[in-house]
This record gives sequence, C-alpha cells and structure tokens, in this order.
Amino acid sequence: MMNGTLLTEFLILGFSEMPHLQVPLFLGFLCLYMAAISGNLLIMVTVSASPALHTPMYFFLFNLAMVDILCTSTILPKLLDTMVGGRMISYWGCMAQLYFFTWSLGAELLLFSAMAYDRFVAICCPLHYGAWMGPRVCAFLAGLVWSISLTNTSVHTGLMLRLPFCSSNVIEHFFCEIPPLLKLSCAPTQLNEAMAFAADVFLAVGNFSVIILSYGFIVASILRIRSAEGKRRAFSTCSAHVIVVTMYYSTVIYTYIRPASSYSLNKDKVVSVIYTSVAPTLNPLIYTLRNKDVKVALRRLLFCC
Repeated sequence: MMNGTLLTEFLILGFSEMPHLQVPLFLGFLCLYMAAISGNLLIMVTVSASPALHTPMYFFLFNLAMVDILCTSTILPKLLDTMVGGRMISYWGCMAQLYFFTWSLGAELLLFSAMAYDRFVAICCPLHYGAWMGPRVCAFLAGLVWSISLTNTSVHTGLMLRLPFCSSNVIEHFFCEIPPLLKLSCAPTQLNEAMAFAADVFLAVGNFSVIILSYGFIVASILRIRSAEGKRRAFSTCSAHVIVVTMYYSTVIYTYIRPASSYSLNKDKVVSVIYTSVAPTLNPLIYTLRNKDVKVALRRLLFCC
C-alpha cells in the first residue's frame, strides 16, 4: 500500500490505439519538443542579452518562456518514452507530473492576464505607463503569478494524494492529468471535481473575461487613433497575444469545466495536445515573427555571436 492506494504504478495508454502512426507521431512530438525548448530558450537569452527588451512586455514574455519549458519538459519526454515501450509510470512519478504540469498550466493562464494588463496600460494609459508598470509592479505581478499557481497545484495534488486507486491502473491519456486520474479512483471524487471546477472558473474563465475586457478597452482606444499607421502598429502589438490566448483558453476551459465522467479518450487527447505541446511551441514563433523589436534583437545577438 502507498499513501492509501493499492497501486504502485500506472499504465499510460498514450496513442497506443494508433499503432500504424507510432513512428510519425514520435517524430512529430520530438520535433515539437525540440522546437519548444530551443525557441523558448532563444527568447530567454535574447531578452536577457538585449537592453532594448528590458521592458515589462518582454519581462512577462521571459516568464512565459520559462513556463513553456516547464510544461513541455514535464509532458513530452515521458510521452516519447511511452511511444518506444516505456508505458509504465510509478505512482509518485505520476503525482510529480501532475504537480508540475498543473503548476505550469496555472502560471500560463495568469501570465496571459498580466500581459493583457501591460498592453492595456501601454495603449490606453500611456502617460501612466512608467508608474503603473515599474520594476516593482512587474516583480509583484510575476511573484503573484508563480505563488498563486503554486498554491493551486499544491491543492489539487494534495487532494489527489488522498484518493485510493484500487481498480484499474490504466490511464486513458498520454500523461497524468486530473480528469483521467479521477476516473480511476474507487472513492468519491466530488471534492476534487469541485476544486478543479472552481480553479477553472477562476484561472481560465475569470482570467479570460479580464483579458476580453482589457482588449475591449484597447480596441476602443485604438479606434480613436487618427492615423492608419498608428492603428496598424497598435493592433500589431496585440494580435499575437489574442491568437495565443484564444487557442489556449478555449482548450483548457473545455477540458476542466466538465465532470470527469464525461472524459472522452480520443477527443480529449487531441485537445490536450494543443495546450501541452502545440501552444508552447508556437508561442516563441508568434511573438518573434510578428514582433519587430524581437527580430532586431535576434539579428544583433546572432550577428555579435
């Protein structure tokens, strides 16, 4: 027995129902992981080495890159291992994966709100930007992001540790996530589901509402700009953030707003791929390819090297 559970390890199904696609899937996820790590590390190095990027916007982008590295490094190495035969994961390994993934998920959702607030102040209240987004404010917001997400994952992991798993040990997913784990418990999971729902309402729905409200004010402010060039530049600074936020929040809300009993193996795995693998890989591409300042800093960094 291990902490109230009769199971000492779990079997992760992964994508075993598609044996004919194992090789292309393995190569695809390997490329996603390499792209996510290299792209986000490049952003971190570029922001750190470029004084022109030492601004609140890129400070939060630096934090986002750290979160994306944490997320992909928690999920993808084990996924690649399952695709070459290592489908077993220990009980504590599963809980650790749940802990770090939930931590990165909460931090990413909160960081999007912090980035939306930064754009709101920059566009709607430019005269107050220096005071409202000073170094102390940015450090406070970043500390709030990491501490709230850490508290959130501690609560969910703690609640999961109290559940006994004494029936099936087969996880119908490619990693240890809350919904498929709750389906395996032989004890009532109402408290876990209620806390997951509450966290989703606060972290996903609540933050998404704040972001939508912020961009409502931003769009209204942009439309008051007289010059077409001014409008274009203002929209370009926000469009990348809107793309990422829409993709990320929609998939997270879909996954966690429902009871565990409605979990669907194939459909939910596809949705999870978006916020565990695709979004962390696309973030550095979206923010660099659509951002003139980052592209200039990258050229200078590569030229100097």
